[in-house]
Amino acid sequence: MARLSGLQREVLSLYRQCLREVRKKPLESQSNFKNYARPADPSRRSAEFQKHRSVNKKDFSAVEYLLRKGHRQLEMYASPGIRNIR
Repeated sequence: MARLSGLQREVLSLYRQCLREVRKKPLESQSNFKNYARPADPSRRSAEFQKHRSVNKKDFSAVEYLLRKGHRQLEMYASPGIRNIR
């Protein structure tokens, strides 16, 4: 397997962080707090990553932009006041 570049490692790290945060949130249809730690719908977990999968890995400006956007979204989703992630 080829070695990963710094940007590739950063994208994978962001992806893993997003999955961890999403697992902490309740399912969309559940609003009570006792089910707070149940995992979110797996088909929706990586929708944002799948949407941008076609970005060329050598398009550094686009990748860096998406990483910044992803980190901002992750920070927002990590907030305890956010319960549903779509």
